[in-house]
Amino acid sequence: MPTPAMTRGQRLSYGFGAVANGVKNAAFSTYLLLFYNQVLGVPASIVSTAIALTLLVDAVADPFIGRWSDMTRSRIGRRHPFILGSALPTAVFFILAWFPPAGLTDIQMGVWVFAIAALTRTSISAFEIPSSAMNPELTDDYAERTKLFGLRYWFGYVGTFGFTAFSLAVFFVATPEFARGQLNPEGYVKFAWLGGALIFAAILVCGFGTLSRVPHLRQRDEPGEGATPTSHFKEMFSAFSNRGFLAIFAFGVCKFTAIGLYAATTLYFGTYVFKLGAGQLALLTFDSLVAATIAAPFAPKFSRWLGKRNTSMFMAIGGILLGLSPLLLTYLDLFFQPGDLMLLPTLFIIGAVYGAMIATSLINTSSMLADVVEDHAVRTGQHTAGVFFAASSFMQQCSTGLGIMMAGIVLELSDFPTGVDVDQVTVAMQKSLLIHYIPASGGLWIIGALFLLLYPITETSHRENVDRLKSREAQAREQAIRDGAFGSPAR
Repeated sequence: MPTPAMTRGQRLSYGFGAVANGVKNAAFSTYLLLFYNQVLGVPASIVSTAIALTLLVDAVADPFIGRWSDMTRSRIGRRHPFILGSALPTAVFFILAWFPPAGLTDIQMGVWVFAIAALTRTSISAFEIPSSAMNPELTDDYAERTKLFGLRYWFGYVGTFGFTAFSLAVFFVATPEFARGQLNPEGYVKFAWLGGALIFAAILVCGFGTLSRVPHLRQRDEPGEGATPTSHFKEMFSAFSNRGFLAIFAFGVCKFTAIGLYAATTLYFGTYVFKLGAGQLALLTFDSLVAATIAAPFAPKFSRWLGKRNTSMFMAIGGILLGLSPLLLTYLDLFFQPGDLMLLPTLFIIGAVYGAMIATSLINTSSMLADVVEDHAVRTGQHTAGVFFAASSFMQQCSTGLGIMMAGIVLELSDFPTGVDVDQVTVAMQKSLLIHYIPASGGLWIIGALFLLLYPITETSHRENVDRLKSREAQAREQAIRDGAFGSPAR
């Protein structure tokens, strides 16, 4: 019997859950380093290393949480105990991250950041992984599954950039003591409590809003069925025998390291180089929404014109060159000065176009990964999509953590001071930061994009792979019919 169609309320409840991960991503990728380094005065290298290590913990914990969820049996199914149980600890750990104990040394502060951030990330994984795994179980309708993925992505985007923009506009407003509100310690108190409340509410809405679907969800495998953690990792590493995946993986390591580096430093440039206030920074966050709106319809058009590989490569290189241009021109004293009326709109336009180009590259790379799955199936006879996407997710977590750690290294190498007032940052300090960041970010994107030259799958070879798989499936069906005709019991 087909699974009943989901109601609008169930779909919205499920999608709204992504707000929790969006809020966590915004806080941990962008604000955590700035808060501990510039507000509390902890060396950037210590904070960034601590944050990076938590991402590694998360990457290792994820497959085990997924397997535990698969094997759970309860009155409310196998996914919902994790979803509902994760709400309170995730919210509590998130809030505690912004209230470190008084009197800690720098090293002790680093240990605190690592411990509390690792707990936060592990607890939200207990929500994010089971809820993601629940997606194909919620409905067996192909189109509805696609709608659910789209809805979840959109709510995650709102959680990230909506929470960021609201916080900058409301919590981090300028005061007589803090001309740049994002450096005001009091703002982080409200920031922490609102973030925790949103995470708590989003998880519960997702859990209770989909609870009525439990009777229709697939329950756990019987003991002994399915993969073990050991076999899971063996299958993940088997993906590396595919040349196409290796090219995408190498590009992914570079690009997500660069993305982590950017996320951890973007407020530094806005605050100390361009000397923007919290309200101006809030406005700039909306360029990402504009970028996503531009990229969504144009990504498939470019892939048809240039091919997926070339689109991903050219958009990545062109995008980062455009994105770095304000920083490079500032270093050369050729860009608008802080306070110039043209500074903010120029940064917004460049950010939107740059973001759209990068997003187009990322969309096409994801599509390339799907093509790799079929290529691997033709070569090995195994259609292991989950293996490739699990390996890709593992790489993304680790590389983003590496990027945040790299941000700390860039800040240390540039001798950027901690706890410094905006007006005390000299031109020499700014240029030191720029000259260390620009080649690091640009180099990662360009080198990563060049790895895509090794990607062998073209549109023609992809069509051939699809035809081969269809032919194999047809042969298998015919064989099953023949076996059934001769081997089935008489009726």
